[in-house]
Amino acid sequence: MSGKKLGILGLGRIGQVITKRASGFDMEIRYHNRKPNPDLQYPFEESLINLAKWCDFLVVASAGGPETRNLVSSDVLESLGSKGYFINIARGTVVDEAAVIEALQNKKIAGAGLDVYKDEPNVPSALMDLDNVVLLPHVASATNETRQAIAELVLENLLSYCEVDKVKVGVLGTVGTAINIATYSKI
Repeated sequence: MSGKKLGILGLGRIGQVITKRASGFDMEIRYHNRKPNPDLQYPFEESLINLAKWCDFLVVASAGGPETRNLVSSDVLESLGSKGYFINIARGTVVDEAAVIEALQNKKIAGAGLDVYKDEPNVPSALMDLDNVVLLPHVASATNETRQAIAELVLENLLSYCEVDKVKVGVLGTVGTAINIATYSKI
């Protein structure tokens, strides 16, 4: 990995943590987001296709949802090329999973590392039959420290919502307010 080129789709909080780890390998880093972030020191690529053409490793750390559904398409994977590696730690819906399988089967990309799938927890058997992919269950947060931080954030969000009707960290797609507590009061 030393000296290789790392492209990151979604250079938010998690993407920035990835850059810290990659810097230990002297990797050159570029990113693609919906828009450039002037606070970041890394070059912004205007298109995901151009980012894939440029990099050796393409890591997806973007948010899921309708706006990013199948954002990583067969065109993106073909641009990554037969020497490129694809890594998805975001959401299974961000990727055209059939295109990933086809790219791996036909050696259009060198390999992949996946810990998220379109129909979690079900992993397509076609992926399990391949020797150029590493598969994990979605375990990105499975450390004691991360789980403790999640629990603390949940508590902070509940307290903040009760005090000022807003949460500290909202759910993607909300306007900074908590879920409708009345909806969940029956649980």
